[in-house]
Amino acid sequence: MTSQYIISVFDDEGALLKALKRLKKEKITIEEIFTPFPIHEAFDAIGRKSNFTIAAFLFGFAGALSVLAFLQYTAVYDWPINYGGKPTNAFPSFIIVTIVLTILITTLASLFTFSARARIYPGKSFVLPDLRAMDDKFIIVLRNSGALPAMSDLDKMLREEGATEIYQKDLQPLI
Repeated sequence: MTSQYIISVFDDEGALLKALKRLKKEKITIEEIFTPFPIHEAFDAIGRKSNFTIAAFLFGFAGALSVLAFLQYTAVYDWPINYGGKPTNAFPSFIIVTIVLTILITTLASLFTFSARARIYPGKSFVLPDLRAMDDKFIIVLRNSGALPAMSDLDKMLREEGATEIYQKDLQPLI
């Protein structure tokens, strides 16, 4: 029975990166990688870029402007209180509150953006090709299509790069 995906298991990060570079050199499309911790070189190796940092910066910038505008409006225009001879537009007193609320706004907006972009929600079923990816193994998933070389050639190539296990599998969502 021909499976839909080819799963390659690696023991360490270095072998994974070597295999990714070799697959990219051979022009083999990588469906997904699973690692127990983030590996930024792996994202570069498979050619995926994220604009998440730009979005977080924009959230922070908009949050800081919003907080400063709110503080300016409430302290200067809506309810100006003159106490102790302090001027109503005392900008230095706004700084700490602005920093703290900017961090909060950026964090919450980034969380919701990431969740919406990754389509993560409570009760969603997920696909995990090998449960060991959450412990200590590094996984490369390849779609078994006509564009791949023969299984024996692919097996040999991946084992040369450090794969400890290679198998075919139909990926079903876990609940």
